[in-house]
Parts: sequence; structure tokens; C-alpha cells
Amino acid sequence: MTMASKFTDQTFLRTDQYRNASNLNARVNIHRRFSTNPYGWFNWVFDILETLPDPARLLELGSGPGYLWKDCIERIPAGWNITLSDLSDGMLDAAWRNLVVTGRAFKFEQMDAQSVPYPDGTFDIVLANYMLYHVPDRPKALAEIRRVLKPGGYLLAATAGQGHLAELNHWLKKASPDKDFIPFNNPFNLDNGLEQIKPFFSSVEIKRYDDNLRVTEIEPLMAYIFSTIKANDIPESALAEIRQELEDMLSQKGEIFITKDAGLFLARKCEKLP
Repeated sequence: MTMASKFTDQTFLRTDQYRNASNLNARVNIHRRFSTNPYGWFNWVFDILETLPDPARLLELGSGPGYLWKDCIERIPAGWNITLSDLSDGMLDAAWRNLVVTGRAFKFEQMDAQSVPYPDGTFDIVLANYMLYHVPDRPKALAEIRRVLKPGGYLLAATAGQGHLAELNHWLKKASPDKDFIPFNNPFNLDNGLEQIKPFFSSVEIKRYDDNLRVTEIEPLMAYIFSTIKANDIPESALAEIRQELEDMLSQKGEIFITKDAGLFLARKCEKLP
């Protein structure tokens, strides 16, 4: 299986890449520590969520370890009923551990976004935070999201642009033993996602988050690379070349700059079903 095919392979995602939160933690860590925008991605997403209905019933697809809710626990409106779902039981366990201590009631459910086990018109809001690019059949998932939304309900679908982490993808390509590896081969991004959503939602707005990375340590970058490609799979010569390149860059510039292009689609279901 090539790296590109793994991107949407649900068995690989569930049992390997996202078997638990460790790989995701390595990626989140670099953004938490070295992002140039001090406001933070989760606060920005919550600013948008707070403009939506309250009280509301909300479903998050691909919730991962529940970082959004953990970071913004004091901001959650009292009238929200929240279901967190993920394809991975390991991720749901991490979310439960992160959130059980908050005293706030959440429902946790293993779920495939291509088959949401709820009746039509159940939710006011569906959140898909950096996960739709992992879904093999996105039209099916988008149809399911529209189906379970109430008329007038909202989808927030976060993703990245084509240039996101371009510099880091350069090192991932060097590290990969797969010669055909295309780093972050994102089939649902800020540049092509609109045409994928529009058949299901007549009202769609694109919002971008202004941010980049200025990394001042090498090991967090290596941890990020290892979270994508197992260290044992990387040729020693490639690993040494990457480390040397990073060390030279840090020595010469005092930082390693990495471009970010992050944002989301805010889509509203029309009041009358099409």
C-alpha cells in the first residue's frame, strides 16, 4: 500500500495511524508551541461556533482526542448537547479521558461519517475538523451530514490549503521510502472543497485562519516526521540528510519557517429540503 492510498484507507487509519492519540499529539504539539498566531486555532473555531444556534444539538465527526472541547470548555454554551464521534475507539478513549474530568456531559460514539446512525434532521450543527480528507466516499458523507442536519443547520468543515506545511512536506518526501509518495495529498482542501460541498449546501462561506510556524527546535520536527512515517522505515542516509538540513537552517536563520494555510467551510442547509 502506498502512502497516498493510506490517506483514505479506513483500516489503516483506525488500526495504525490513529490507533491512539500519539501520532496526532506529535502534530498538534508543533502547532501549539511554534505557531505565530497566539490566539490559537481552537479559539478561532469556537468564535465561529458561538455565532451559531443556542441551544443546539451538535455532532462532531472525527473528534480525535477532543482537544477543541478541552481547550474551550468554559466557552461551551449551557444549552448545547454534544456528541463526539470517531472511527477509532482509541481516539474516543483519549477524548473521554480528556473530557471526563471537566464535569461537562458529552456523548461518545464510534461512527463512520459515511453512515451516521441518526434520523433525518437530528442536529443543528455538524463539525468536521480536519477529517473529511480521510473519508473514502466524501459525497456519501456530505449527503449524510446534510441528511442529519435540521433545515437551517450548519456544517463546519475545517481543512488546509494546497500550500499548507509546504516546507515540512519537502522533508516528509525525503524521508519516505515510497518514491511515489505525495506529502499531504489532500483530496479535500480549501482550494477544491467548495466544489465538493456545493452540491449539498447552497450557502457556503470560506474562512481562513492567519498563521505560520517559526520552529526553533529540531526534535519536534523529527517527531512530526516520525508520526507520519515510522522511524524504522526511513533510510539512515535520508534521516541524516534531513537532520543536517534542519541544523544548518536553524544555525543560519535562528528558526525554521513553515507555511500554514488553514481554514474552514461554513455551510448552511437550506430551510427546505432540495
